[in-house]
Amino acid sequence: MTTLDARSRASLPDSAFAYIDSRGRRRLPLNDESHVRNALARFNQTTFEDEVARDTARTKLLRAAKKYGIVPVGFMTGQLLNARARAELAAQSGEALPFPTGVVTFLYADIEDSTGLLRRLEGRYGDLLRDMRRLLRVEVRSADGRVVDMRADELFAVFKRADSALVAAIAIQRKVLGRVWPEGVQVRLREGLHTGRPTLADAGYVGLAVHVAARVCHAAHGGQVVLSQAARDAIARKPPPDVTIRDLGLYRLSGLPGLENLYQADAEDLPNHFPEPRTTIPSSA
Repeated sequence: MTTLDARSRASLPDSAFAYIDSRGRRRLPLNDESHVRNALARFNQTTFEDEVARDTARTKLLRAAKKYGIVPVGFMTGQLLNARARAELAAQSGEALPFPTGVVTFLYADIEDSTGLLRRLEGRYGDLLRDMRRLLRVEVRSADGRVVDMRADELFAVFKRADSALVAAIAIQRKVLGRVWPEGVQVRLREGLHTGRPTLADAGYVGLAVHVAARVCHAAHGGQVVLSQAARDAIARKPPPDVTIRDLGLYRLSGLPGLENLYQADAEDLPNHFPEPRTTIPSSA
């Protein structure tokens, strides 16, 4: 690996580093393949100011690894072990409560065009993620939900009641769209809801229901709340008073068998007009 002298290091843009702390110190350079490999090896030895900073750096590092064709198997194994250790510490401190079992409703959300936001905000993207995660946690908990996982720009939450999941999804959209974000950027969340009976294992929820929820979220556009047939049926028994659910039609979701009827949750104070779901061809085509 070519050693970076002070002048060469100073000439690199901020985007060439995986991590920039709050004092402006730049760490884990990603300017070429050898430095990316070195950053992968040193990632777990680097002290980050918080989990948002760690996740932002991890995302940038994995993108750089993909660019140079590096398969970071050892790195990912280490990250899984670290995540498990942090979860065990949270449980020991009494912060973790049991996740619901049986029939549950999943809420998946991710930030639309997160790469574009990261490119525009660079070092301030971590502040945006920190604020976003705080907002998401508050709204999920306010609706009696549990945050299962937050990584990079994604949220995975679970609710015992489907109507509570929809209440949280709508509240999140209102807060995100009504907030002024750094440098006036437009932040939009895709949200997907699915109801099912997953298995709760040591590593978290597993089963087809988890994959369906993720695919339903992927089908949504920024600012949109999309529901599966199962979520719509569960919510139909007790829909929120200010929300209507509109049929979008049958679609084929990537990697899943058969067709899925997708629905959109509409509220008067939120955008309701979106392009076709981001899936393959609808069944009628």
